[in-house]
Amino acid sequence: MTPNRSIFVNLAVKDVDKSVVFFTELGFEFDPAFTNDQGACMIVSENIFAMLLAESFFSSFIPGRRIADTSDTTEALLAVFLAERDEVDAMLENAVAAGGTAFRERSEFQGMYGGAFQDLDGHIWEIGHMGQAATGEAPAAAEKES
Repeated sequence: MTPNRSIFVNLAVKDVDKSVVFFTELGFEFDPAFTNDQGACMIVSENIFAMLLAESFFSSFIPGRRIADTSDTTEALLAVFLAERDEVDAMLENAVAAGGTAFRERSEFQGMYGGAFQDLDGHIWEIGHMGQAATGEAPAAAEKES
């Protein structure tokens, strides 16, 4: 049995308020109990969260180390998979409209569809959808008929 686990990805941001506005425009919500001027807890799914931390606060967790300069360094690729292909298109379009930058054009590979954008702080977010070919699952309609 797999234990109930959660993941919190911590990201340094230059402006917490602007980051909250940006990700709210992409459809994410925030947990007010863990959001203040030093950071915001973005809810990705039931057990996955992104902590958007002011650079000064983020630095307190990494003594003696520098925050990655996302203009020429990639510290991580953050991948979020959505239920529907059109949700991928909408989020990628909303990211650019909200001030982000398109990073990689949309493409399809072995039943997976997606693209990527950079947020206001240069973090790369891959947004995708796994089709039935990628997951090996039967179409929903076929499951109902069985």
